[in-house]
Amino acid sequence: MTEYLPRLVMAALRGGAGKTTLSLGMAAAWRKRGKKVAPFKKGPDYIDAAWLSLAAGQPCHNLDLFLMGRQEVLRSFERNTGTADIALIEGNRGLYDGMDAAGSQSTAELAKLLDAPVILILDCDKVTRTAAAMTLGCQKLDPGVDIKGVIMNRVARSRQEEILRRSIEQSCHLPVLGAVPRMEDFPFPERHLGLTPPQEHVWVKKALGKAIEVAEKYLDLEQLWGIAGQASLRVPRIAGIQEKRTFPVGAGRGSGGPVIGVVKDSAFQFYYPENLQALANHGATVIEISPMREKKLPPVDALYIGGGFPEMHAQRLAANVCFRNSIRQAVENGLPVYAECGGLMYLGESLIIGGQNFPMVGALPVAFQMEKRPQGHGYTLLEVEKENPFFPVGFVLKGHEFHYSRLLWLHEGEAGLAFKVKRGAGIDGKRDGLYRKNVLATYSHVHALGTAEWGYALVEKARGYRLSEKIAMAVV
Repeated sequence: MTEYLPRLVMAALRGGAGKTTLSLGMAAAWRKRGKKVAPFKKGPDYIDAAWLSLAAGQPCHNLDLFLMGRQEVLRSFERNTGTADIALIEGNRGLYDGMDAAGSQSTAELAKLLDAPVILILDCDKVTRTAAAMTLGCQKLDPGVDIKGVIMNRVARSRQEEILRRSIEQSCHLPVLGAVPRMEDFPFPERHLGLTPPQEHVWVKKALGKAIEVAEKYLDLEQLWGIAGQASLRVPRIAGIQEKRTFPVGAGRGSGGPVIGVVKDSAFQFYYPENLQALANHGATVIEISPMREKKLPPVDALYIGGGFPEMHAQRLAANVCFRNSIRQAVENGLPVYAECGGLMYLGESLIIGGQNFPMVGALPVAFQMEKRPQGHGYTLLEVEKENPFFPVGFVLKGHEFHYSRLLWLHEGEAGLAFKVKRGAGIDGKRDGLYRKNVLATYSHVHALGTAEWGYALVEKARGYRLSEKIAMAVV
């Protein structure tokens, strides 16, 4: 990456103000013009990142000061901008919202760390001059945050737009870089975790096309590009960054290293690119496996089952009896399995949705029920209290959780809970990390850049399993 890189942080006063749809419209519009956009998402998020990846035609990487720390954020930013023409960073929640009253780990703190100009997106529904007061407050709260302009979203009519524009420009001395009207037909439906993932969105091309149309019609893309180009000539750098290794996809099992199966389809889609990269960097070959399409588990040395929406595909998951049985048998035979959130639910005995019981894998003596309200939401801190297949006692994991399911029952005599919850909800409010045989399943998601031990532990466990299989075959 060159010393000079145009970059923008897209922020707002709160979540749900339109950051994602406008950011991906900008990314797609610039891509349409032949520009290479490096997309980033602030905070723990899979769905917004997936949309940004599609819009930019480049992998979207998460930057999170809590999960990763400042140095790893800078390393990731430098490593993943490469030859990009611009870096577009979508914030999360409100500009100054963090884990405490000081706004720690907020979008504002990330913008300052990256020396990046901030564009403030205002939801202007039922408001006029007060929007200027809110903008002025953001400017005054921390002068170190370089707010360079405003985009007005959900503007009702021309008269409101005129008052808004005058108020902001006169009181805040900031340019208004766009005025986006209310749109009832904007094709980005939401569900309980935010936008519907693009993997499940029937009209992906139509949605992206509409986002480009909105960006080109209502945003001043030229001026936004110009502001990005005014970013400090200094790009924060960290010495000693290692080159990223190529991620091997679909290599055969005979290639020497262990083979780790990643359960991935529209039911299980929550994976950070760095997590899969970490497995490859430790010598594993990664293959993707679909529990809805495939009849049985292929030969693998370990399984990684991430989060997703098993509740939206419960009927198909339950109907694939042969695949469920093959996983359960592999677990009984000692296959190492690491599962997060949706993966935890899938490994249980059953999932109850609206009174209907859907049988799952049955590898863990537990059942879950879907609720209408979040049962766990936010960052997590977990301390390892009991021996388990992957982490030593005393180790502390940083992660995040967001789930609508809750524990229905657990037979603790047949399995144990390894983690003490220091922050978060976990499985039962006090504990998390359900383990049995070589399985460890948790509601918490980890990021490999913040928990480097995770990738190493999973690959080493896979190596051990592979070796034990070879020894067993030799004895036979």
